Amino acid sequence: MNLIWKLLRRHISLPQFAGFFFANLLGMLIVLLSPQFYRDIKPIFSEEDGIIRPDYLILSKRISTLNAIGLSTVNTFSEEEMEDLASQPFAKRVGAFTSSRYKVSCSMGIDGIAQFGTEMFFESVPDAFVDVDLQKWHFSEGDDFVPIILPKTYLAIYNFGFAQSQNLPKLSEGIVGMVEMTITMRGNGLNECIKGRVIGFSTRINTILAPEGFIRWSNTRYAPDEATEPSRIILEVSNPADDSIVNYINEKGYEMEDDKLDAGRMTFFLRLVSGIVMLIGLLISLLSFYILMLSIYLLVEKNTEKIQTLLLIGYSPEKVAMPYQLLTIGMNAAVLLLAIGGLVLVRSFYMKQIWSVFPQMYDGSILPVIALGIMLFVMVSILNAVIIRRRINSIWNNKG
Repeated sequence: MNLIWKLLRRHISLPQFAGFFFANLLGMLIVLLSPQFYRDIKPIFSEEDGIIRPDYLILSKRISTLNAIGLSTVNTFSEEEMEDLASQPFAKRVGAFTSSRYKVSCSMGIDGIAQFGTEMFFESVPDAFVDVDLQKWHFSEGDDFVPIILPKTYLAIYNFGFAQSQNLPKLSEGIVGMVEMTITMRGNGLNECIKGRVIGFSTRINTILAPEGFIRWSNTRYAPDEATEPSRIILEVSNPADDSIVNYINEKGYEMEDDKLDAGRMTFFLRLVSGIVMLIGLLISLLSFYILMLSIYLLVEKNTEKIQTLLLIGYSPEKVAMPYQLLTIGMNAAVLLLAIGGLVLVRSFYMKQIWSVFPQMYDGSILPVIALGIMLFVMVSILNAVIIRRRINSIWNNKG
């Protein structure tokens, strides 16, 4: 074996070998970095607090002149209309807004001292559409506390409009969460109070939200005879750029709040660009593996004459193939270790940049990608060993 190593080593070009090594290292680094980068940035594009969230549309029916003067009240969604909307190919989920059907007033203060009061209302949506932490978002009959979610736009209007013009102090979300609320509900001959507290602010839904359980209980208690059909619905769509959404909304005569469809189209465009970049990375990775196999094959091909000589003097194909196989396994192992080290360094750099913009991002694990690298190392090493052995067997069969 030592003699074979000495003979083979004399014909190995160190510059060529170094070129093959660094090409394979670059390929392995791309292969490991691509899925790890995708895993790390996926929450930015998919989580509720990311830059690309699921796309939600809030629909209502147009208020006509007859509605305004009280001659028509048909501006609610029937069960058949909601089922028809849910059956559309662009719809992922459909939920209804449920409104409080009784009179509500609220007084607010700190340390039990009321500061001001106002008339208000409540609405609810299914929990799946709520974009704040649901840990405290529940209500059961008999509870003496109701959680409330306010739109972030309300806080912005107060801070930069009302408070600024009236020389009042501006409020943060944390301070608003400390404000004590006494909610008075009147209807069905009853006049009762319950405590409330703001537990979060929504960027998705522009209304005052209470849990569905509270709205169902309070409507049954204070307004049992009022109509129950929803006047607004919330819709999650799979592809906001789908023209059929606009066509359907126009055909049905519905209205859509804000400019969420335009924002959704931008979201879809960003997803498309991300997918294209990932596809290019995958193609580069496949090409790098092809270079790896080609480089080893060319190395064997270059030494064909020397291999024939060794076989003629009595060395078996297994012994002749062994140095090349060990060489490729060692090179693959070194490539894998250096690629993992490079992955850690590159990841530490871009994660610092991500955390500076999204401090709430959690630090994922790199173990799945390392496992992927080990699996690729085993597969590529076995494939290279088989290619080397087959080539040497071909030389052995043609030695004469």
